[in-house]
Amino acid sequence: MPKRGSRSRPIAYQAWVISSIISTVLLAGGCHTQKTAATVARLHRPTPASLIYPVWASDSAHQPTLPYDNPLTEEGITLGRRLFYEKALSRDGTISCASCHQQKHAFSDPRRFSVGVDQASGSRNAMALINLAWSHFFFWDARANTLELQALDPVKDHQEMFNAWPEVIQRLRERPGYEQQFQDAFGSMAMDSLHVVFALAQFERTLISFNSPVDRFHYGCDSSALTATEQRGSDLFFGEAHCADCHELPNFQDHSVINIGLDRISLDRGLGGRTGLARHMGQFKTPTLRNIAVTAPYMHDGRFATLEEVVEFYADAVHLEIPNFDDHMHAWKMGAVQLDAQERRDLVAFLNALTDTSFLSNPSFSAPQ
Repeated sequence: MPKRGSRSRPIAYQAWVISSIISTVLLAGGCHTQKTAATVARLHRPTPASLIYPVWASDSAHQPTLPYDNPLTEEGITLGRRLFYEKALSRDGTISCASCHQQKHAFSDPRRFSVGVDQASGSRNAMALINLAWSHFFFWDARANTLELQALDPVKDHQEMFNAWPEVIQRLRERPGYEQQFQDAFGSMAMDSLHVVFALAQFERTLISFNSPVDRFHYGCDSSALTATEQRGSDLFFGEAHCADCHELPNFQDHSVINIGLDRISLDRGLGGRTGLARHMGQFKTPTLRNIAVTAPYMHDGRFATLEEVVEFYADAVHLEIPNFDDHMHAWKMGAVQLDAQERRDLVAFLNALTDTSFLSNPSFSAPQ
């Protein structure tokens, strides 16, 4: 019997108390599980990566540009490589970045003009993708200041992939593995165009080429790396031919956009087509000469099929009289560039020695299996 003054609890009430205690314990366990998952997610970080290049390729005047908001990671590079070869980026699923930037051609296009979806043709030759981390702007007309901005254009361009970004993202979601790769690379499966171009830019920054015979001769002190003909070409290149006035070491490229006197009247206005300024008409970015032997045809419109034709132009056919002929080519204005037949052959031999065969066959740059 219960003591006087005490009251027994109904069985239903006791059951409610027990149930509440159990629920509290379970909820506490659930919160702990959620917190643990969140903690794990926070602890997951992509693996930092670094560009690999010889020490002489970077000094106070030539530093690779790595944006603070898109740091290199192993996961980002891996994702970017897959996207570089992904044909789902194009409207009809037939074209990837690699379609117009082929590794065996130093990531350029051997066609004068690349062909997009519906057989649309462009009007400029696809530039080689080499040592892009050292570049300050992109496209022949310098219209993009970063690799990320550059990667946005081809998807929307009517003459290239001619697609819409929402369609691209939907296709990627439907392909196995992409959501996990985006999660690994950026800590989020919220795929969008920004993440795509960030990954592409990371991969493209790894396309580094500094292992040609010229490099081994010039920087590695290997006197056997160049033939006598190539050495004579080297002396001309850095001397009286004045090639190095624009094509500076170590990238055989400067950060200029200039009019080299290619035409009396520029049908393609280059930078001037973007700015509308008369002084910019016919100005184009100075391309790298690394791997130049495998990146034919040459110039912004691919007008020259061979290196011999290019050298002939600089030796004989530069238009000096145009109003905005660049002061950077002062040697031509002064008539200082005079090359005989042997010197022209020597120059071509030197240009051929800028080929880095390891770059052209590097399996880290090829299509993922």
